[in-house]
Amino acid sequence: MSSATFFDEMKTSFAAVPVSDDGQVSTTEFLAASESLISLFDLLGSSAFTVVQKDMTGNVKKIREKQATDPAAFGTLQGIVLAEAGQKSRTATQGLLWLTRALHFTATALRRNVDSDEELTESFTKAYSETLIKFHSIVVRPVFKLAMKATPYRKDFYAKLGGDLAKVKAQLIEWLSALEAIVKNIQAFFESGNYGKGL
Repeated sequence: MSSATFFDEMKTSFAAVPVSDDGQVSTTEFLAASESLISLFDLLGSSAFTVVQKDMTGNVKKIREKQATDPAAFGTLQGIVLAEAGQKSRTATQGLLWLTRALHFTATALRRNVDSDEELTESFTKAYSETLIKFHSIVVRPVFKLAMKATPYRKDFYAKLGGDLAKVKAQLIEWLSALEAIVKNIQAFFESGNYGKGL
């Protein structure tokens, strides 16, 4: 049996996303790392998470389409947001805002789980209450709450990440720490210029 883990096989890890000294996040690698994270939801094995994946994939697409219009100018996430600031259409900015919220939710859930012996359903439910719920309408909330209840048992989820539990845990913590740092960076940037206003 192969000893490769989910983290060995992912396209791009958040730990590999270039971030400049002044906090500029590289667009291409960030989007690839986000897509790798989206595939993590496949391991949760419930169709209830399809709505989460679809939403995140749609937001990645909005940012990628904007980047494609001028790859040199839009090499960083901050460059995209600044270019759209003050414009009527801020599709990519909105995409990044919502993608970051979903990444924050995922990071919060997995951090709770890594640092405790909670079952996933508890970690994800609490993380949802701490992060996404305030942005969701009363129509969307039940869909997400259903997904939280559909998570697999903790031991089954970690087994799907890879056979060598110690290796999986070390890789998960490295990946998670990088994800948390990038989320914090983007959130601080949005707050610095109130770029999420009206989105």
